[in-house]
Formats: sequence, C-alpha cells, structure tokens
Amino acid sequence: MPKDSASDAYARKPWLSLYAPGIAPTQAREHHDMLSLYRSAMADRAATALIYFDGQFTYGELDSMSDALAVWLAAAGVKAGDRVAIILQNVPHFVIALVAAWKVGAIPVPANPMYRRDELAKLFADCEPAVVIAHDDQATTAMEGLEKAGRTARVLSVDPHDFQTRDEPRVLPPRRETPQDATDFLAAVRAHEGQAPPARTPAPDELGLLLYTSGTTGQPKGAMLRHSGMAFTSQIFRDWAPVPQGAIVLGIAPLFHITGIIAHIGVAFSARASLILHYRFEPSLVLDVIRERRPHFTGGAITAFNALMNAPGVTAEDFTSFDGLMSGGAPIAPALADAVEAKLGQTVFPAYGMTETTSPTHIGPKNRRPPVDPTSGAMAIGVPIQDTEAMIVGDDGVPVPVGEVGEVWMRGPQIMAGYWNKPEQTAEALVDGWMRSGDVGFMDAAGWFYLVDRKKDMISASGFKVWPREVEDVLIAHPAVREAAVVGEPDPYRGETVKAFVSFKPGVEASFEEITLHCRERLASYKVPRRIEVMDELPKTLTGKIQRVELRGK
Repeated sequence: MPKDSASDAYARKPWLSLYAPGIAPTQAREHHDMLSLYRSAMADRAATALIYFDGQFTYGELDSMSDALAVWLAAAGVKAGDRVAIILQNVPHFVIALVAAWKVGAIPVPANPMYRRDELAKLFADCEPAVVIAHDDQATTAMEGLEKAGRTARVLSVDPHDFQTRDEPRVLPPRRETPQDATDFLAAVRAHEGQAPPARTPAPDELGLLLYTSGTTGQPKGAMLRHSGMAFTSQIFRDWAPVPQGAIVLGIAPLFHITGIIAHIGVAFSARASLILHYRFEPSLVLDVIRERRPHFTGGAITAFNALMNAPGVTAEDFTSFDGLMSGGAPIAPALADAVEAKLGQTVFPAYGMTETTSPTHIGPKNRRPPVDPTSGAMAIGVPIQDTEAMIVGDDGVPVPVGEVGEVWMRGPQIMAGYWNKPEQTAEALVDGWMRSGDVGFMDAAGWFYLVDRKKDMISASGFKVWPREVEDVLIAHPAVREAAVVGEPDPYRGETVKAFVSFKPGVEASFEEITLHCRERLASYKVPRRIEVMDELPKTLTGKIQRVELRGK
C-alpha cells in the first residue's frame, strides 16, 4: 500500500509545468461515453467519415449503416450487456460494428483476425459472445472455435473487398463466398436499411469494450474498459497531438488493438475527422496512401515508422502533411528516433499506456523534445496526462525516491474496471485503483518518466542485472542495425548470459566483432552480447512489438 514520504514527490505532480500551452491540468470533459462522442461527429453528416482505398462514405452514411446493423443485432437477440466479437482487419465494417454494438448496449470484443480455432475457443469460452463478426476466410474457423468452446452464436461474414474497387493485391486476400451457416454482413445491413434502434445513451461506467491482453499463450484476460475512460483518452490524444477539426487520420495501428480504437477511431470521432483504413499495414502501400491522401495525424508502434523509413523511395517530402508522429506500444530507442527525424523530417513524440489503461497514461508534450537519460540511455516515455497520477513503487509497495528504479503504477479515469471473470487477477493488478504496470522505470526531478524494461525480461548475468532495453538501444545505434532484440540465455558459469538478435538495414551488414566492439565502447562488459544471431526479420506482434518470447530458446 503506497504511503507518504517519497510519495510526496509524485503527489506534487512536477510534470504539470511541462505541459504544452493550452493543455490544462484537468481535462474539460466534452463527453462521458463513446456513443455521445460519436454523435458529436454528426454535426456535419455530409463530412467524410471513412476512406478505404478508392471508396469513402460520409458520417451520415456511417450512421445509417450502424443503425441498420444495430437493428439486425437486436433482431438476433442481442441485448444490453451481451458481447459482440469483432474479428476484423482495418476495414469499414469494424467501425460500423463497433458503433452498432454501442447503439444496442452490447459490449464489443475485438480480437486478432490471425487467431486460429484454439485461440478463438479460449476467448469465446470466456466472453460468451452472442454474435461473432469475422472475415469470409475466417468465419468457418470462428464457428469451429465456438463449437470447441461449447458456445453458440450468430456469425456475420465480412468481405474485405466491400466499399472499394481497387482490390489492392498487396494486402487484400482473394474473394471468397460467404460460408454456409454465416450471414453476409452487407446483406444484414441492407435488410434493415432505413431502420434505427431506440435511442440510448450509455452510462459513463458502462463497459464500452472488452479487450483481451493475451490469447496465443496461457489463458486470455479480458480488460473491462468503461465508456467514460474511452471518451477521456480519445479526447486526450486529440488535444495533445493536436488533431484539428476536419483533419485526416491515418490508421496504421490495428483496430483490434487499443491504439487503433482510441488513437484512430476515437480521435477521428472527437475531431470529426476522416479516418483512412487500408486492411493491414504494408509499408509501400501506406507510403502510397500518404502521398495520395496527405493525412495530418497518425499514431503507431516505432517499428511501423522504422519500416516506413526504410521503404524504397521514401523522402521527407512524403511526410510534410504531418506535424510530428506519435508512437506508442513499445519504448523508443533514441538512435531510432533520431534516424526517423533525419529521414522523414518528423519528430517522434512518445505515448505510453496499456490495454488496461485504455491507451495513454503518459504522452510527450508537443512543444518539448523527449529527454534522454544520460545514465541509462533511455528516452523518456512522456509525462502523466491530465487527471492521471503516476509513481514509481518498490517491491514492498512503497514509492521510491525520485530517480530510483521501481515498478510504474498509474491511477486515473482511464484505468480498467478489472479483468472479465477473473477476480484474483484483478486484485493482483489493481491496488486501491492503482494499475500495476509490470514495467520497470523511474521519474526524474522534472517529472519525466522513463522505462527501463519489463520485470519479467530482466537478465541476471553473474549476479548483475541486465535490462534488455538498454542493450537493444545500443545495438540499434550501430549504423548497420535495423532492429534488435535481447534475451537471456542459460549459461553454466554466469547463470545467464546476453544473447542478441539483429536484422540489418537494406544493403549493409556488420560482423560479430564489429557489433561487439560497438557495444563494448558503450556498455559494461557483462552487458555485451556473447552471441549475436542475424535474422531477416525479427518476430513481431501485429501491433509492431518485437516478441522476445519467440526468441527465447533459439
């Protein structure tokens, strides 16, 4: 339990003095639920809501389609509090389904469209969806997952070729027929065209999202996110970016991830902006979209900007429509941020948060370059946003002094209500409303927060602590290295030793001796990788995070 003493330093909120002009210490809440936030975008029903390849439709058309789908959901027996699983890539159907679920009081449950039967079965067994919405090529898999989970649900099948005519071969799969026992999404919408459900306004504490934090390993945990927290963080991103009214938002993060829902859909609604979708991230395609549409804002993992920076033919001219790039999902190596700025001409501003915190708890103020800690070499993840408390806590549950390392805890209106059907895990994660992040970091005297690494990823080499993040940042600073990941490897003498995985930039490479010399000049000897494995591509999640877990044991 946090106590006074060192906690006074955090209670004073020194970070408030770092806020950009126009950002008040407390947010003036415009909306307390996502449906009201969405309705605010209807002030101009003729404005463009979604752009999908060469297709687009207005906010009025989005409203009509989500109304019709909401009527279909109600006719299918979906009631307030029921769950609607949305297992889609970045397609317009995702946004229509999300809004339709809110209109009938249902809880959307986004999931990764790469999940297979067993992964879906775990999720379905936990959330018990009344309706599942999946792509044509996965609808049968979803039905098999329902059967294995012992659940029954109506299935809507989505054709990603809808709403456009380009049929982009770089990302879109071949056309498929609607599977037997599934209902075509557009047919469901057209069947109720011109109809609307009874008007409702969600209560602020009502659940607006059930988002799972794992699914490929172990038992999935569904973070219960409130409407009020989602509306809060959507406005935060809009104001801190800032995203002007009527802007164009580029959706590069998956919509089934919290960044996509808040920093893309939520921001677009809050700014009455147009949202560009393109099925899934592919660097050359995204570059074409940027050149054609000239978007104003985007947010995504630093690996996405790294990929764009290394795309053939890219220049800083391509990115002049942006006013900075916001990056979250993973810490940013200073050398990589510098390289993005040099190549793309855009400063990278950090954002930090979790699924359980409805995206951001910390953001880098737009008028300040994030500092780099001279001791650890880590770039700041930002400062706590309005109405949000944060502190660094030791293993004993007591806050540590400024500058000392411990676990990052956060508390605010965006923190989840808990994990669905998991009271023990909820009690472990939440302490008096404080979210225990599992991330190790520190706060400096000015109020900037820094991450060292995840607790579980620490390496103990001959009794010395090695944080993979620090070694990775040094590796990425080598001129030949494009990406890097560091893990611990069993060692009979040291207990653990440091092993690195790297990929090289196009057309260049470096020897083991060259890379280790680079590291020895910058790191203590026990932190220098003893083994380095070169890969064409490091394994990543669809949100762009490098998966160290996939590299352990290789």
